[in-house]
Amino acid sequence: MMSIIKNISPFIILLFLLSLIGCLESAAQPKAKVDTGLEEQLPPYSGPKARAAVARFDWKVGSHGSSTTTIRGAGDQPITITHEHSGIMGGLRDMLTTTLVQSKRFKVLERQELGSIQEEIALGEKGYAEQATAVKKGKIKGADMLVVAAITGWDPGTSGTGGGIGLGTRGFLGGVLGGVKKSTMAMDIRIIDTATSEVLAATRVEGEATDVTLGFLAGGIIGNVGLGGALSTYAKTPMEKTIRTCIYEAAKYIIENTPKEYFKY
Repeated sequence: MMSIIKNISPFIILLFLLSLIGCLESAAQPKAKVDTGLEEQLPPYSGPKARAAVARFDWKVGSHGSSTTTIRGAGDQPITITHEHSGIMGGLRDMLTTTLVQSKRFKVLERQELGSIQEEIALGEKGYAEQATAVKKGKIKGADMLVVAAITGWDPGTSGTGGGIGLGTRGFLGGVLGGVKKSTMAMDIRIIDTATSEVLAATRVEGEATDVTLGFLAGGIIGNVGLGGALSTYAKTPMEKTIRTCIYEAAKYIIENTPKEYFKY
C-alpha cells in the first residue's frame, strides 16, 4: 500500500487538491432562490384576474404577556395583544398577500402602506417632487373583494406530545415517540364583497406538524415564502411547516371560492 502511495504522481495530487478547493468554493458561494409558490401547484393560468386586498389578520387566541392593546373577543372577553402577536399577524398577512400574487389569479391591492402613499402625494402637493412624476390623488384602484382572517388557534409546540405508541412498547422507540413535538395552528378566512359587505365564502383552515415531518419543509406545497418579522422565530421548526400549510391551503380556498364574475381584469 505504501509503495502505491509513493508512486502517485505529484501532478495527480495537485489536480485532486485543486478539485477539492473548487468544490469548497462552490459550496461557499451565496445562493438565492425565487419562490413561485402556488404557481407550480396549480394549472397554468393566463385569464382575467380578480381585484382583492388582504385587509387584516385578527388575533383571537387567549394570550398573556406585556400588552400593546386589549380588544374584546367572543363573549365580550378581553384579549390581550402582545408585540409578538402583532408581528405574527403582520407576517401572516404578508405571506398570504405574496401567495395570492404568485397564483396569478389576483390583482392584489396594497392597503397596509397607505400612509407611505399619502406621504408621496404630499411631496407633490407641496412642490417637493417634479410635477411630471409626482403622485396624484385619485389613482388608487378599488378592490372588489376583501380577505379577512382571524387566528383562532396557535400552539408552536414547545413541549412533547407525551405517551408512547399505544402497544405497550417501551424503551428507545417509546421514548422517541413520547418526545415528539407537535405544532398546531387554526385560522378563519372570510371573503367579503366590498360593495355590499356580503360574505361570499368562509372557512376554517387548520394545520398540524411534528418534528418527525420537519424534513419535508424543503419542497412540495409548503413553498419558500419568507417567514418575516416575528415569524422568523419559528424557522426550521414544526411550526414553520404548520404556518406554510395553513397559508397555502387558505390561498387555494380563496382561489376556488371566488365567484367567476369577479375575475374580470
